[in-house]
Amino acid sequence: MRLVMIVATAAALALPAAAASFRQVGLEVLQPWSRPAAAGTNGIGYMTLVNHGAGADALVAVESPLAAAVEIHRSSMAGGVMSMSREARVPLPPGGQASFAAGSRHLMFLRLKAPLKPGDRLPATLVFASGARLKADFQVGTAAPAAEGGMDHMQMGH
Repeated sequence: MRLVMIVATAAALALPAAAASFRQVGLEVLQPWSRPAAAGTNGIGYMTLVNHGAGADALVAVESPLAAAVEIHRSSMAGGVMSMSREARVPLPPGGQASFAAGSRHLMFLRLKAPLKPGDRLPATLVFASGARLKADFQVGTAAPAAEGGMDHMQMGH
């Protein structure tokens, strides 16, 4: 029996990290992740926001103790030139979602206070127009976390 437990534990540790989910009052953050970055530089955050509620909401700010500031940006291509602009809010209609992905909308974690290495977690608090505050940890890696089921993690904001 003991050998079975040791083998099962070792197998579980060898599995790739399951995609995280953070949810509160009808708002959910799916697969938050960030790329590695050096201290003093800017980090980037990707995720999908989902509004399971009956009313509209909007992401209006993001805070992180590891960044001097966090901004919402959108990249776009026009005339063969890539540009990036800041967004003040990201609308979330009832039952809707907003994707933050490479080459599109993303979070910029400005002037990182510590390096981000693969395997690290970048803590953030997402602030919504409704007053909801949703805490999420962005998994640092070189690619989006696997969307495998199993070990979803939830945290309640204040």
